[in-house]
Amino acid sequence: MHIKKTNRINRAKRIRANISILGINRLCINRNSRHIYAHITSYSNILISASTLEYLFKKENIYTGNIESAKKIGFILASRAKKSGISSVAFDRSGYKYHGRIKALANAARKGGLQF
Repeated sequence: MHIKKTNRINRAKRIRANISILGINRLCINRNSRHIYAHITSYSNILISASTLEYLFKKENIYTGNIESAKKIGFILASRAKKSGISSVAFDRSGYKYHGRIKALANAARKGGLQF
């Protein structure tokens, strides 16, 4: 593996170790150049998920690898979490730096009603 990817994975392990001590649901983020994925998990069970692969994004035929799409995913995830009764989560950025699409998704989820 490349050093950059190895460093990201090590950061993710440290973050997840701290979150596991808390014992609450976590908001996991994963991204690549085209899409962004977000889901709320409880231990190993996925409770709620949202991604740019959903029908809404395909129907609108918009570019999905940008900040605006990440904001939409944050709002969608927050609204689904509210419907399920989830109000607070721990933010797991999977070792990615907190800027750009990750930051946009987190801020949109906060505005949508999630607390972390």
